[in-house]
Amino acid sequence: MKIIFSSNIAWSIYNFRLKLLKALQKDGHTIYTVAYKDGYDEKLINEGLHFEHIEINNNSTNPLEDLRLISNYYKIYKKIGPDVICHNAIKPNIYGTIAAGMLNIPVINNISGLGTLFIKRSVATIIAKWLYKFSQKKATKVFFQNNDDRDLFVENKLVELSKTQVIPGSGVDTDRFSPDLRLKQDESFQFLFIGRLIYDKGIREYITAVERLKAKYPNVRFAILGPLYQNNATGITEETLNMWIAEETIIYLGQTDQVEEVMKTASCVVLPSYREGLSKVLIEASSMALPIVTTNVPGCRDVVIDGETGFLCKAKNGADLADKMEKILLMSDVERKAMGDKARERAIHVFSEDLIINYYKDAVNLVN
Repeated sequence: MKIIFSSNIAWSIYNFRLKLLKALQKDGHTIYTVAYKDGYDEKLINEGLHFEHIEINNNSTNPLEDLRLISNYYKIYKKIGPDVICHNAIKPNIYGTIAAGMLNIPVINNISGLGTLFIKRSVATIIAKWLYKFSQKKATKVFFQNNDDRDLFVENKLVELSKTQVIPGSGVDTDRFSPDLRLKQDESFQFLFIGRLIYDKGIREYITAVERLKAKYPNVRFAILGPLYQNNATGITEETLNMWIAEETIIYLGQTDQVEEVMKTASCVVLPSYREGLSKVLIEASSMALPIVTTNVPGCRDVVIDGETGFLCKAKNGADLADKMEKILLMSDVERKAMGDKARERAIHVFSEDLIINYYKDAVNLVN
């Protein structure tokens, strides 16, 4: 079979889907990838995958651009002539599905998160819901990464329940993200925030918590790993980041494709996000046997068992976040290790990438 995997950027396909694509390729399928060309296209090609560039502006709400995007998807899909198309990310899920429907090509979508539009109610939210409802009628299968998101779509009649299935995110490579890889901890405890530097990830609440804890625990380190997203409506500015660095509020570690190397030096991972599909960062941290502090919201609470593999805090509440971080800090080494070990066990049995591969293989076989 010819199978297309389409996302917004090549980076996400390479970092989140490569093992899945190689597994399907090993089964004899020909794999095409469609995304914005960002440098990772070459890595996909080097892995023996086909790549097609598509101009896609993730931050645009211009209807003319969106019509042009549908047209571009149509041309690419018609040229390749796939047996099935797998979409991930908002615009591919909507506009790629519309184009595939025009060509009567089966589609498997993955709703990996609802994004800012569903966090804040607005006219844009109404439009987005209508677009999802129109496009998902043409989908063959729709994966969700948590029950809350699926319930929202079904209750709002955006998708038929019979088409849906909840799967554990994009999975985690439990061999790559293994506690055996971790370096010996030094005496300094380090909290690590990992995520895009946008307010919806809870970066503001993290800074509030850091400021509360720093005076009380001067030897504790507070780090941030993740890229600036200044084009995003909720992105922090470079000036704000530089201020935090200059005031020594946080240690900024930039961004990396080898996130496990940074996690080796962390004592606890923190993600105070407002909402996720299923947080990749949190399942990776779990796989590395790291305790977690995150928010009691969809896509975060699905990963952490409160009090067992980490702690859940209130969303948009820096004070409560600080309290939960302090709880982790005041635990003994033995208690933190036990929490991390439970997180690792859960990652293996619930979030393993091998489970995701089997879900996709089953879905692809059904449309064959």
